[in-house]
Amino acid sequence: MSKVVLEAHDAVAVLRLNNGVINAISPELLDDLSDALKQLESDFRGMVLAGGEKFFCIGLDLPGLLPLGRSEMVEFHLTFMQVVLDLYTLPMPTACALNGHATAGGTILALGCDFRFASSGRKFFGLNEVKLGLPVPYLTDLILRQVVGDRYATEMMFKGEFVEPEEAQKMGLVEAVFSPGDLEEKAVAKIAELAALPPHGLKLVKDNRVKAVRSQYEAERSTKADLFLDCWFNPEVQELLKEAAKKF
Repeated sequence: MSKVVLEAHDAVAVLRLNNGVINAISPELLDDLSDALKQLESDFRGMVLAGGEKFFCIGLDLPGLLPLGRSEMVEFHLTFMQVVLDLYTLPMPTACALNGHATAGGTILALGCDFRFASSGRKFFGLNEVKLGLPVPYLTDLILRQVVGDRYATEMMFKGEFVEPEEAQKMGLVEAVFSPGDLEEKAVAKIAELAALPPHGLKLVKDNRVKAVRSQYEAERSTKADLFLDCWFNPEVQELLKEAAKKF
């Protein structure tokens, strides 16, 4: 069964994460998401990324990843970042519909979209990597500073706290908050409106927005991956990750 389901809404594709209740980011999910993104350009002019009602995405599949050796984790980390980069640079308007929790890697996926919309109610978004002894991945750091500005980005990454929808909207992490029943319809409508515009100018506007981040990331990709994995395999960090994995 595919870990990502494609649902057609006229010119807009909804890509729905489909990896159990928590939608943990596993190698299989990344492979399926990468394949789905490659299918979009020929058939669609916009995309909405969605998840489940309880979890959009909990983050990395820690129980599945902790047994991996360094070479396997290098491959996973670079694949994850490439999928985020492909999502971020997709030459069409995109939005993320957050109907459930989006923590750590879940927020990273959401940041790859042009817009983020959340449903009201008690759910958490944010990047808690620092509490586990990890940095926020370099690509995410660059995108986050572009989305919410340096002050909020620094606060988010230094503190590692989660926020609820209304606070996320104040920070600019999400554009709007809707009722759970209306969320995906609103997200699809927003992207359909943009997808109806002549595509050539829209693609160049997007390329102008993502070009600097893409160039900065690609210039530092290998170095930053090594530094991230130095932290990942630090014995103290491994213990913190093992404790976190018990919650899955």
